[in-house]
This record gives sequence, C-alpha cells and structure tokens, in this order.
Amino acid sequence: MRERKRLEEAIASDEELARRADDIAAYFELAKEGESVDGDLAREFDALKQRVEELETRTLLRGENDARNAIVTIHPGAGGTESQDWAEMLMRMYLRWAERHGFETVLNDYQPGEEAGIKSATFSVNGEYAYGLLTSEIGVHRLVRISPFDQAKRRHTSFASVFVSPEIDENIEVVIKPEEIRVDTYRSSGAGGQHVNTTDSAVRILHIPSGIIVSCQNERSQHKNRDRAFKMLRSKLYELELEKKRTASRVVEDSKLDIDFGSQIRSYVMQPYQVVKDHRTKIEVGDPTRVLDGDVDPFIRAYLKQRRAEQK
Repeated sequence: MRERKRLEEAIASDEELARRADDIAAYFELAKEGESVDGDLAREFDALKQRVEELETRTLLRGENDARNAIVTIHPGAGGTESQDWAEMLMRMYLRWAERHGFETVLNDYQPGEEAGIKSATFSVNGEYAYGLLTSEIGVHRLVRISPFDQAKRRHTSFASVFVSPEIDENIEVVIKPEEIRVDTYRSSGAGGQHVNTTDSAVRILHIPSGIIVSCQNERSQHKNRDRAFKMLRSKLYELELEKKRTASRVVEDSKLDIDFGSQIRSYVMQPYQVVKDHRTKIEVGDPTRVLDGDVDPFIRAYLKQRRAEQK
C-alpha cells in the first residue's frame, strides 16, 4: 500500500506538471493574439517553478530513513537569556516551516527559560519525508542582533543547537535494558492547561550508557508520557547506532560540538546588516525575517544537493 501510494503520487505529480505546462502554453497563444496576460503568465510560471523545485527536492531524499517522521530537539548554548530566547525563535521557525508544508507537529517537551525563551524543547514533525528534509538543520545556529534584553542596546551573539532523529516504528527492534535506564517523574512546567503543576505526570528517561536524556510532558497521563518518552529514546538510540556504522558520522560529531563560536552551521545576522548565511553550502538570503518566519527551503534544498554531489 505504501508503494502504491508513492506511485499514485508520482503519476498525479506528472499529470499536474503537464497541466500547468499546457496552461502556460495557452497563455502564450493568447499573448500572440494580442491579449494582455503578462500578470497571469508570470504567476503561472512562478507557481510551476516552485512546484518543480519541491519535486526536485523529493528526488534528493533516498536515505534509509528520509521518509520517516522527525523528532526535533533544540537547546540554547552560550549566552544565557539571549540564547534561550534564540532557541525559542528557532523552535517557532521550524513550527512555521512545518505548517507551510502541511506537516503535523506535536510538542513533546517544553522547558521554559527563567526570564525568556526556553531551556530546551522537543517536538515531533509528522509527515512524509519530514526527517529527510530536516537533517539539513542538525548543528549549531548563530544569531547576531541588538539585544532586546540589554538596556545599552549593544549587539549580542547567541547560539542554539538543533538535533533531529527519525521516528521509528515497532518493526525496528531497539533493545533497551532496564538496568541501563533511569526513569524520573516530575510536575509539568510548560503550557498545557489546568493539569500542569498538579500531578507528577511528566516523565524523564536517562539512558546511562549513551547519556541520552528524553523528556515528555505533553500528555495528561503519566503512562502516555512514559510511552512517548520511550518512543523518543528508541528513535534517538536507533539514529545513534546508524551513525556508528557510517564512516562519516556527521550527525553524532555535530551533536558533540560546543554550542559556541566556531561551530555553527548557519549564521542569522540582524545587525549591522541583514543576512542569513549557511556556512556549509555558502547559500545566503538577505531577509532574515522571512527565514525566521519559516522559509528555510532554500537552505534545505542546497544542503540536499550538496550531499548528493558528495555521495557520487
């Protein structure tokens, strides 16, 4: 059924492109007859170009787990309140990106900062190829801006890290020994209604051998939070094992980098000029506001193209 769905989507996409090309050809015929169709033609051409780029991006996703859902974890780095605020801005950026693409998002864990922003957040992005698309975002992200928390209005640099793992299903076996984990319960601290801070429903699991920690406080029930936390832990351990088998374990090495100067994959500069630059692909976008509002696709596409070129 999964293969049938994939083939049906491919056929539908082919028919869609043919229909759009015919529409553009019809506009050219109208133009030859003297009709004023410049605006309509430009809109149709832009829409076709965007659709072709989306389909081209799909052809770049051929990894073993690229089609899976994604689990995204964001942590602030050096910079205190500044970096916590920056981490929350990144979370918003990815949630907006997911919304643009029609992906479902589920907030699994949210630890608010003491003054602003977040201490950490983990959320799932559910949809076809969510993991493959978001692998480009793994690493340290750097923000340069005039601080809203500095009365002297000085320029500050903040850092936050993004880690993404594939959400695995029950068909993939990951053995977690009881003696290798520690399970703690605590009261939820984030948004969530009247049940927050009334019961110890939130669950935190430490996998002792790897040091991986997962938390979940999204559900009202401790049992549901526990199940969700174990699912996240299995996904992270699975990703870790995959990386151990690869000669170039980029994801694992990136996750070990200090969240500080010199380790960033992308810089978002608001002052003294405005630009977002990816340090791996050298792609630059001169409108940080647009990027932070969820328009991350140029960076994702460039990264996937570079990765394919390196694999040839």
